[in-house]
Amino acid sequence: MTELSRESGVPVPTIKYYMREGLVPPGERTSPNQAQYEQSHVRRLKLVRALIDVGGLSVAAAREVLDKMGAGGGNPLYAVGKAQYSTTTLREHVEDDAWHEAVERVNKLIADHGWRVGPTNPARRALADVLATLARLGQADLFGVLDTYADAASRLAVDEVGMVQGLADADSMAETVVIWTLLGDAIMASMRRLAQESVATSPRAE
Repeated sequence: MTELSRESGVPVPTIKYYMREGLVPPGERTSPNQAQYEQSHVRRLKLVRALIDVGGLSVAAAREVLDKMGAGGGNPLYAVGKAQYSTTTLREHVEDDAWHEAVERVNKLIADHGWRVGPTNPARRALADVLATLARLGQADLFGVLDTYADAASRLAVDEVGMVQGLADADSMAETVVIWTLLGDAIMASMRRLAQESVATSPRAE
């Protein structure tokens, strides 16, 4: 395990914790105090670390994502879809007027942009939660740029899905979707802040 820790960059106590939580499979026992680990363990540890440390998932959520990644049953689209859905964390919400109006707004946005989205996609509710919160805070002006968000998301999705579809197998596709979704969210959040500062500090034309 010391060698596994050195190669993966994950401390031994953390590796043991991940194994207890079912995030990383145990090694093949070779003696009472020794176990053999493969490169697959190294890769899995790096993936778990990325999901939790960069992607911001809880241990429970990371375990669910990893379980869904292997739930394809030979169907690539099923595996990828389950993996993608599992990256969206849903929270408790209040179904008040703001919530119902937000749901209608999400449905209209999807229809206006011609998106083919399943009714059970958790991102529907996650987006409605955000829009309802904005309305309750008196920040509905942000609704005016929703189409801009949608246009940017559409352009990005075309490139991302195209690259994923070029991968060889369902396992690779599912893993890539999970990594790109979570780490892509982190990338976009950082780039948006950089761009906001740039725009805010750029001299305005007279």
